[in-house]
Amino acid sequence: MEAILQPWPWYVSGPLIAMIMFILIYFGKTFGMSSNLRTLCAIGGAGKKVAFFNFDWKSQRWNLTVVLGAVIGGFIAHHYLSVTTNIDLNPKTVEALSQLGFENTGQSLLPDELYSWDAILSIKGLSILIIGGFLVGFGTRYAGGCTSGHAITGLSSLQLPSLVAVIGFFLGGLIMIHLLFPLIFS
Repeated sequence: MEAILQPWPWYVSGPLIAMIMFILIYFGKTFGMSSNLRTLCAIGGAGKKVAFFNFDWKSQRWNLTVVLGAVIGGFIAHHYLSVTTNIDLNPKTVEALSQLGFENTGQSLLPDELYSWDAILSIKGLSILIIGGFLVGFGTRYAGGCTSGHAITGLSSLQLPSLVAVIGFFLGGLIMIHLLFPLIFS
């Protein structure tokens, strides 16, 4: 009999995240994925062209293990700890996405209309990737960190700027999904 795999419950994953945060705070470290991009750019020599990337990237090598862990953990979770199943979505969500041209809503986590090579290599897909990438990069730099950095590290260390940033992330997400997403995909 095949065991049905379920996501870890909040009372397991939440304390694990908190434990990691206590360890990072104890050692004077901060967590955030966007800082890894800066480190990778510095390793690649971008500091020769742009002063922002001219810093001691070797002091941030520990943070690259976070990226490696996320990639390896995601691979293990997808291939060994989960089963393929339909996603139980609200019928109103399914109807709204169907009206926007999404045919197999809930059949996979990554809809083909957004994540197939045909979609990505189209003018519309490339435009979305380039503009979205620019906005995420600009927003991350302007906000002084990414969603994971502010929401996990910043809030756990009670930083008011992180609270403001997280509120901004949620408002931006709501604006995107309710106003801009229908414009882009209608």
